[in-house]
This record gives sequence, C-alpha cells and structure tokens, in this order.
Amino acid sequence: MKNPKSVFFALFWFLTSFFLPGIPVYLSAKSITTIEVLEKARIEEDRILLGKIAHIRGEDPELVHKLWAIVIGKAPLPGKSRQIDEDYVKIRLKQNGIDLSQIRLQVPEKIEVSRSFTEIPREKIEKIVLDFIYEKSPWERNRLNVKNIRVSHSVILPKGNITYKVVPPKNTDFLGTIPLSVLFMVNGHFEKKVWATVKIEVFTEVVVTKRPLGRFKRITGDDIHLQKMDLANLPSNVITNCKEALGKRTKRTIDAKVVLRTDLIELPPLVRRGDVVLIIAESDGLRITARGKVKKRGCRGERIKVVNLNSNKVIYARIVDSNTVKVDF
Repeated sequence: MKNPKSVFFALFWFLTSFFLPGIPVYLSAKSITTIEVLEKARIEEDRILLGKIAHIRGEDPELVHKLWAIVIGKAPLPGKSRQIDEDYVKIRLKQNGIDLSQIRLQVPEKIEVSRSFTEIPREKIEKIVLDFIYEKSPWERNRLNVKNIRVSHSVILPKGNITYKVVPPKNTDFLGTIPLSVLFMVNGHFEKKVWATVKIEVFTEVVVTKRPLGRFKRITGDDIHLQKMDLANLPSNVITNCKEALGKRTKRTIDAKVVLRTDLIELPPLVRRGDVVLIIAESDGLRITARGKVKKRGCRGERIKVVNLNSNKVIYARIVDSNTVKVDF
C-alpha cells in the first residue's frame, strides 16, 4: 500500500500545477499568508499601519503580527485623506524584509486612507473663552459685561483625550479688548492654537464734576456726583468715592462733566511760608517745644523745613495742623 503522505503531496502538486499555475510547488497551503487591502480605510493614529487598512490571515502568528505592524506611511491630517497603490504597498513590504513569494496580496487599484477627527466649532471655543473670563477676571461677575468674542476659526483635531488651555497677555487687567490664545492638546500633546479676542466692560461709579470748578476751588457736595462708567475707558487713578474729593481743592480749572482723578485735586495747605508754628519733639516721656517759622507751604502729614526761632537751626517736621508741627524720631 502506498504511503498516504506521498499520495497527498502528489495530489497537491497536481492541483496547484493545474488550477493555480504560478504558485510555487514547494509551498503548502498552510504556509500562505493572505493580505486583503481595503479600498477605503479610516484610521485614528498619525501612522498608517498595514493592519489598520487590510485583513491579514495566515497560520504563522509571528509573520501575521509582523505584517500587521508594518508602517505603510504617514497618516493624512485629521479630516483629510491620501491615496496609495499596490506598488507602494509592495515597496513597503520589501523594505521590511517580507518575501512576497510567501504572500498572497489582494490590492484594489486605488486605496484611500482617511483620518478620523474631532471638530471643535467656534461656538464651543467662544464658550471656553467666556468661562475663562468669568473664572479669572478680578472683577465681580455682576459688574462684568463680556461681549464681541471673536474666534479666528473652528479647530480640527485628531481623535483622543482633548484638553485645552486659555493664555491671556502678561499683566492683563481684564479691561477693554484683549487678545487670547486657546491651546488644544490631544492625549497630553500640543496640537493646535487658536486666536480669540474679547471685549470686557466693567462698570463702576466714579466721581464726576457737576459744573466748572476754578483753580484752588475747595470741593463741596454741590460740585460733584457719582456716575457709572466703563473702567476700560478711564485711567487707573480715577476717584470712585466722593469722600476722597470732599474738602480737597482743585489744582487747576476743571470743566463740567469731568471724571476726577487724584492728580487733579489736592489737600489745601494748612501752613504757608512764613507762618509761625509750635514745634513739638517728644520721646519716652520727654517733651520739648519751641517756636518755629515755616519755610514752605504744606498739607497735613507732609514733612517740611522749619526754622527753630530759639536756635535758628533748620529742622524737618511733620505738619499736624495749621498751628503745630512735630519732629519725628
């Protein structure tokens, strides 16, 4: 009786030679690995792996795994696509040491590979900017008016864990129109930056003149009132409390409807050059007084030159009131 193995191989040789010419007779059915490339494939990664665009079947697990992990090329940008052909696939297989005689390759005429994506629309980015302003602004929310949020464009990102960060200009006061950059990360890696601008209004009450005020005019309650204005249009030294202005005097002529600033008013001088005052010097229970002559006009709390009329020496003393100055130790 003939050996069963000899009969099997003889039959296999006959079948392969008759029905499948071109298949080497030394290959067994068990050793052939099939790669069936898809006509269209969508991937998420930044590289095109053969296993992501083809069905790979074979009985050699090591070879199948190697084929699956072969990098065919760089993936298109998210939302874009690229085409490759059979020759390109064969080149990549050969470059990775694959013997094409061991492979049954089925490739369509054109292969289209597209990249999946996530789109962040402008409306979403505007909401991100608005939430950032409300969280980081130093102003109370009920005083804020955020408007004219403008975003350059929507964002196309690869699939993955998306995070973002809003970056304002250095030392911003969150007033007026400010530029912002919105950075998008995917899986912890930077992907895109989008520019945005936003206008921030902060309304507060400021002191405004009711009528024209002459130079050195002492300010009374009839001269000023409070009015709400946007801080973005005002200098930083505006006066927001009437008490800060009452009793002081103007440094120069001021028109009506002018927002008062600290540089426009001053305390009226308590002493003037030539005034005779009482000089007080005291420390640890010791108190010395003398008469002195003021060398320069000044307001309460200011240090001025005073001549001690007893010793005729010039000293510096702080103004207490219109009749008294005090030496600091």
